[in-house]
Amino acid sequence: MKAIRLHEPAGISGLVYEDVPDAKPVACDVLVKVVACGITHNELDYPVWTCRAGHQRTTVIPGAEVSGVVAALGFGTAGVAVGDEVFGLTDQWRDGTAAEYVAVEARNVAPKPRAVDHVHAAAVPRAGLTAWQALFDHGGLAKGQTVVVHGAGGAVGSTAVQLARWAGAEVIGTGRSHSRELVMELGANRYIALDADRLEDAAGQADVVFDTIGGEVLARSPALLRPGGTLVSVRADSPRPGGRDDISVIVFIQESNRAELTELARLVDEGHLRPQVGGVYPLAHAADAFRAKAAGGIAGRMVLQP
Repeated sequence: MKAIRLHEPAGISGLVYEDVPDAKPVACDVLVKVVACGITHNELDYPVWTCRAGHQRTTVIPGAEVSGVVAALGFGTAGVAVGDEVFGLTDQWRDGTAAEYVAVEARNVAPKPRAVDHVHAAAVPRAGLTAWQALFDHGGLAKGQTVVVHGAGGAVGSTAVQLARWAGAEVIGTGRSHSRELVMELGANRYIALDADRLEDAAGQADVVFDTIGGEVLARSPALLRPGGTLVSVRADSPRPGGRDDISVIVFIQESNRAELTELARLVDEGHLRPQVGGVYPLAHAADAFRAKAAGGIAGRMVLQP
């Protein structure tokens, strides 16, 4: 089969489109024929060169988000049938989805949303699970509360805006000025352009702050929270902000969760969640997709198609 591979941790310049051994499902796996694969521009920098068992990997196929059709089942796999349309988030310690086929644990996929095509379904898993877990699992966001979403125009941030709006929260989005129209259209009540407005205008107003930016924005975020509020960030590469002992600070990495994927699919089908696709590239042109996203200014997920 064809796939995109890295033979060394060289980033985008090391991506090679080539023939690789066919993916094969093991026990409790499904083999998915990839119709669309979502990529994250910085995933090539993730520490994935050591497998879960501790052995050094000689090659890496990137990509974690997938939407496709079940082509085969591993021994003992239940609840999924050949021919099912599924989507999900794969294990980063295994070969990824930037390929014609991928073997993934059955528990990491769910029925694909019926209301959208595979390209848009592939834009949901990582962004959807990250936003869901930040807002509800870690942030405890509830109806009537106020949430600030930093980076609201990105794939994760735009999903968080929609989920928070669906949950009945008041949403304050932040980001670059060019994202204002999109974020307001997706349901934000207010928008603060970090390159033009004052972040301090939202001081003390939020019950939850969800940060996808890090750096100075993360450092300034505690001031936005009411006493007892929660600051949730996915930026483990930034120092944890301090200065207040009356708020909670949580930094996390999203996990695959079939029940949450199923709920996300329902919200897509019911029109509460609109997947954001920033661009679609042939698998063979994966390097161009990574470069375009890394250059900035593209809202939504980049998607590859074999």
